[in-house]
Amino acid sequence: MANTPSAPVRVRFCPSPTGNPHVGLVRTALFNWAYARHTGGSMVFRIEDTDAARDSEESYQQLLDSMRWLGLDWDEGPEVGGPHAPYRQSQRMDLYKDIAEKLLAAGHAYHCYCSTEELDARRDAARAAGKPSGYDGHCRDLTAEQKQAYEAEGRSAIVRFRMPDEAITFTDLVRGEITVLPENTPDYGIVRANGAPLYTLVNPIDDALMEITHVLRGEDLLSSTPRQIALHRALISLGVSEKLPAFGHLPYVMGEGNKKLSKRDPQASLNVYRERGFLPEGLLNYLSLLGWSFSADQDIFTVRELIEKFDVADVNANPARFDLKKAESINADHIRLLDPKAFAEACEPWLRAPHANWAPEDFDRAAWEAIAPHAQTRVTVLSDITANVDFLFRQEPVEDEASWAKAMGKGDPAALLTTARTNLEGADWADPESLKNAVLTAGEAHGLKLGKAQAPVRVAVTGRTVGLPLFESLEILGKDKTLARIDAALAKLAA
Repeated sequence: MANTPSAPVRVRFCPSPTGNPHVGLVRTALFNWAYARHTGGSMVFRIEDTDAARDSEESYQQLLDSMRWLGLDWDEGPEVGGPHAPYRQSQRMDLYKDIAEKLLAAGHAYHCYCSTEELDARRDAARAAGKPSGYDGHCRDLTAEQKQAYEAEGRSAIVRFRMPDEAITFTDLVRGEITVLPENTPDYGIVRANGAPLYTLVNPIDDALMEITHVLRGEDLLSSTPRQIALHRALISLGVSEKLPAFGHLPYVMGEGNKKLSKRDPQASLNVYRERGFLPEGLLNYLSLLGWSFSADQDIFTVRELIEKFDVADVNANPARFDLKKAESINADHIRLLDPKAFAEACEPWLRAPHANWAPEDFDRAAWEAIAPHAQTRVTVLSDITANVDFLFRQEPVEDEASWAKAMGKGDPAALLTTARTNLEGADWADPESLKNAVLTAGEAHGLKLGKAQAPVRVAVTGRTVGLPLFESLEILGKDKTLARIDAALAKLAA
């Protein structure tokens, strides 16, 4: 494990409030949070909401709610405050304007009057000549007279940052040393013609003012890092900040077809996992494995163990593929680790409307508490619980014709059920083993092993061919309801 940094670590998570949070975004938040907690540093939660056309208050609230649900707390940010407030960029516009003016005055930036059409034409010509197609520096050294002439034409100007005419080398915390040549880092826009600051300006400014020491972000932002480093150096020269942050670029999260997981992918939305009943601990465990490893022989661990072990130096640069089946398997393991009472409480939302397919007054808490320990070993996500226990609370079992046909379509199920009912009538209903023997002996009387014998009984009582342990379920449902359902199944078979 790498040594803990000598200076206090300050990381940031800075999403834009657009749409629903997705798992790639959560993985970035998690790695930042885990590194801050591992090193005893600080987690800054910042909202980058300068794009009024795309940002929404609903998405902002979803971001906060998602972070709270996941347990990823923050030391500075919305609802918490801190010495660098405000933490929403839309409330920091005057600050960006002031620093942009200082960059212009110091010669780190300049006004660019090129029209979109002129830029496109010059880019096309550069491509045709086999040259880099980035901005060609046309307005880099305009005289005062040239600026006046452009303004007399009614042209508006954006502000461009003046990149240094030299290579930029930095050590990526994940990828090692990287060098980018000047021809690949053209001057870039930092302020729109209407005066609105761009992400390319506000993101480094906030990192500088908020004293961020480690910028851990997605691999897709790697190409912008040389530009940000140059801007950070300019801010240092202006006295706005004191030190360049370290950068680490986290690997892509890949979806189907080994393509980068996008917001549009069905499995990308965090809400999907909340609605299905993933545990926060299970989801965080899985997401931490997308680019990082706890150990060669251990995939299941607690959040506390994650904090103790996580170091950004151990993050793998290779893309990580999102595997839904493995995510579900890890979540199932975390469900098993819950205290039985905690499991019962966690399932509560799926035992009420709109998930429950029974009347609220038919819910039997004593029956639920009795069946919960048996259910805990059978569910993958918490939403599985509804279909597993609905037979306890419905007046009649769910009508599943496919299950009925599968269990009742062979042999003589009516004869088997009749014998099983007779045996169950005389069984000890306080002892699941006695109920099991009742069905076992009924099966033997008809030349069937237990597995074949119990299938018609299960469907008659629960409506499904698979579910919780049958004989414990019968005990909890009770003798009267069980026999009544077998009678109803016999009547249906007779019809």
